[in-house]
Amino acid sequence: GRAERAAVLFAGFRALGMYSGSLPHVLRFHQRHREFYLVVAVGSSFHTYNVKKLGIVAVSNALLQDITCLAADRMLVFASYGSLLHAFARNKEVVHIYEGHKADIHLLQPFGDHVISVDVDNVLIVWDVQSEEEYLQMNFDKAVFAVSAIMHPSTYLNKILLGSEQGSLQLWNIKSNKLLHSFPGWGSGVTTLEQAPAVDVVAIGLVSGYIIVHNIKFDETLMKFEQDWGPVTTISFRTDGHPVMAAGSAIGHIALWDLEEKKLISQMRNAHTTAIAGLSFVHGEPLLITNGADNAIRIWIFDGPGGGGRLLRYRMGHSAPPTKIRYHGQNGQQILSAGQDGTLQSFSTVHERFNKSLGHGSINKKKSKKKGLRYDTLALPPIMAFASVDISTCGNFAVIGLSTGHVDVYNMQSGIHRGRYGKEKAHEGAIRGVAVDGLNQLAITAGSDGLIKFWKFKTTELVHSTNLASSLSGILLHRDSGILGIASDDFSISVLDVETRKIVRKFSGHLGKINDMAFSPDGRWLISASMDCTIKTWDLPSGCLIDSFLLDSAAVSITMSPTGDFLASSHVDDLGIYLWSNRSLYSLVSLRPLPTDHESSVIMLPRTCPAQGICWMKMACSRPLFLFFKVCFSLYPLNILVTCKLSHLAIFPSSPLSLPFPLPLLSPLSRLYITILNRLSKLVNLGILAQKSDFYIQLEEALRTNEYTSPLNLLKVMGPSNIETELRGLAPEGGGSVEVMQSFLRLIGMMLNTKCDFELAQAYLALFLKLHLKITSSEPALLEEISKLSAQLEETWVHLQTLFNQSLCVLNYMKSALL
Repeated sequence: GRAERAAVLFAGFRALGMYSGSLPHVLRFHQRHREFYLVVAVGSSFHTYNVKKLGIVAVSNALLQDITCLAADRMLVFASYGSLLHAFARNKEVVHIYEGHKADIHLLQPFGDHVISVDVDNVLIVWDVQSEEEYLQMNFDKAVFAVSAIMHPSTYLNKILLGSEQGSLQLWNIKSNKLLHSFPGWGSGVTTLEQAPAVDVVAIGLVSGYIIVHNIKFDETLMKFEQDWGPVTTISFRTDGHPVMAAGSAIGHIALWDLEEKKLISQMRNAHTTAIAGLSFVHGEPLLITNGADNAIRIWIFDGPGGGGRLLRYRMGHSAPPTKIRYHGQNGQQILSAGQDGTLQSFSTVHERFNKSLGHGSINKKKSKKKGLRYDTLALPPIMAFASVDISTCGNFAVIGLSTGHVDVYNMQSGIHRGRYGKEKAHEGAIRGVAVDGLNQLAITAGSDGLIKFWKFKTTELVHSTNLASSLSGILLHRDSGILGIASDDFSISVLDVETRKIVRKFSGHLGKINDMAFSPDGRWLISASMDCTIKTWDLPSGCLIDSFLLDSAAVSITMSPTGDFLASSHVDDLGIYLWSNRSLYSLVSLRPLPTDHESSVIMLPRTCPAQGICWMKMACSRPLFLFFKVCFSLYPLNILVTCKLSHLAIFPSSPLSLPFPLPLLSPLSRLYITILNRLSKLVNLGILAQKSDFYIQLEEALRTNEYTSPLNLLKVMGPSNIETELRGLAPEGGGSVEVMQSFLRLIGMMLNTKCDFELAQAYLALFLKLHLKITSSEPALLEEISKLSAQLEETWVHLQTLFNQSLCVLNYMKSALL
């Protein structure tokens, strides 16, 4: 059979930007917390938010299919898909499953110790919540009374009110299974039923747009309102002393009606870009919560004149699938995303409160604001890609490629045209990609004519042209290493060295169009996503495929974090952005080349909550490791090379080709040292030390004297096994103490302050965090020391990076300048 191996390099972590679907939300009050919570269905799970800050507090376990109906009582949340009804406890886990419907459930109503469900075949079942048994089953003739809405009138014991598509209503006693009263209706189908603050009074929303406020005790209509926005989708009443009713519409508008004056007092137009799915006033507060299929939750506050609400808080993602995503900035915490909805948004990988919507582009902003965006004829079409566009390293110029084959340069600030590549146009076919090198010396263009052209950036003079066998679909430049990834229409990927202008690698294996590519920060890996639903990772030094996994839907765009800890992806017909953690940063990963007959294993997309087994503390520990890999200027300890052989470590893949270009590879000493330490920590369980070592005593002494030279000198001359033993012995379970662990962290801080042995300090720190992660995260004193070290590491690395960049600029100039 074909060889198959699960993906080892990337693990699903969490999803970003998913907040609401087309189902109405549920508002709950927690008696003990004295707080309101909001439950919203998103795909196959539901999210629970606190209303106070609209912060997510829980994500339920996923069902097998997308949730199609949602309801909740004081204790449980009820969710259904198909003909199955599930009850969730603690907003998380399924505790009951109710089976008995033969058709899809479309209505739910909690009812004391029971829950009522109605399916599309017009069968109503009353379930005993705890025993999961049917208490009652009722069948209605679909041609006469197709149930379209259900509610339990307040104070009406054992009674439910049903609305129908034909327009009539029925009041039933569930206990006795008797029809108490029929209401003839108002000639239009019922869409929603809502209890008014007054007993016996119910608001009835109709397909015609009418809202009937009716007394069901006396069968008397109290008032009647009309909306000309199509069917009424949802209704809610204020309960904070203002006699106001809000009604949602199918086109995203909300009407606010004064029940005393019996008139419209305000309109909230375009509250959502889709139908208002759910609308609820918070009990006793001037807050209105709305949600819709535009992937948005909004909380409005009524604290001003005029009776209208203003937006107080919101959570929103794209209302149509993202087309292109890219990490922005150097900290790896923001992802820019362009969607088919025409908006550009920024999603934070840290916390949702840092998310921003950058809005919808327009040719003329002033006119757009006057007209209103919904009717803006000047609005730009959706951003389909960031490709065929590049910004120079200095940030002053934009290079834009067009489908006509023209490539133009514009000034970013003024928008003035600054030049054009080629006499008339750069390529005969459409431009498939443009790139500018790190020193603003070269502009690189790729066309559908199969040509890669190199131009002098300033003079627009053609320097070189490379002809590839097939038409090109896109390019990606890794500026630091000068490596260009080229995707072709024959589903292959070529790697070109910008310095020598030669193809140095060629990869094949995808079976569909290559949608996007991403480089790892160090330029060692090239990651590709294809319409064959796979994401593959190629190792450039070895020229081998080292990881591949298969998804249910194709990734249309991928991007790698500048810190190397996450890969992000967006997918066909999916509103979310999905994060995949780089497992090589927090665990030992064997990156053996995959065979040619490798068959990718299927992996499920991650959900909104972080995946179990990958904690934020572990990901935080990856930062010192990542920094450790970036620099190498420590000479200690050299004695480990005497007894260890490189061949035993299996960390250098055999290269089938000799590379004609330099890659920013890890220092052999760095890799050797950290691998030895990691493997020893896996293999050796050293137990509790019986007596204090010299190193331990020196650390204790340093707590008093603040002099760490002596313990550092002891550590430098030790071999890896001794270092492992000493660091294990620092924790209380190894015979040490929290104070001595503090002393060790201060030793690392001293090493960073002296700006010596930078790499060694990070190796020690990485092993310390690996061994003592649990106690470090639970001790405030140790967390405080770690916070100080984190700031020192960031400051030191910024300084080093500046020096490296200066050196690289000088070296590149010396290599490329005409002397």
